[in-house]
Amino acid sequence: MGMNEYPILMTPDDNGTLLVTCPDLLEVASFGEDEADAVRRAGAAIEEALAARIADREDIPGPSPAAGRATVALPALIAAKIQLYRTARAQGVTKAELRRRLLLHGPQVDRLFDLRHASKIEQIDRALRTMGKRLEVTLRDAA
Repeated sequence: MGMNEYPILMTPDDNGTLLVTCPDLLEVASFGEDEADAVRRAGAAIEEALAARIADREDIPGPSPAAGRATVALPALIAAKIQLYRTARAQGVTKAELRRRLLLHGPQVDRLFDLRHASKIEQIDRALRTMGKRLEVTLRDAA
């Protein structure tokens, strides 16, 4: 399991569906008709929870160990944006400061943190480099 794979719990509900929750993001609650549907819906719910935390300027916890539980992997672009958000918070770098460092306009920097916007991965790497970090891509076998 990687640092961008959140464990989920699937509990049979009384109407034949599966209730899905995420122990690391208590606001996540969804359901699925079967296990595959539950995992897909959990992924969408996790992404929404992370977007809300960014909008509210809240911390985003890393995932806990899977410990035998199913996991939901974040898409690569969203994972990169989460790392950018965490790095900026940890270093106290505001959006205004990032705009200055990158010589960009406000909306351009805002989109780097918008999980729904299809930013270019190079832009996220460039932003991370202004904070002494760089983005790396790792390939591994799919589960």
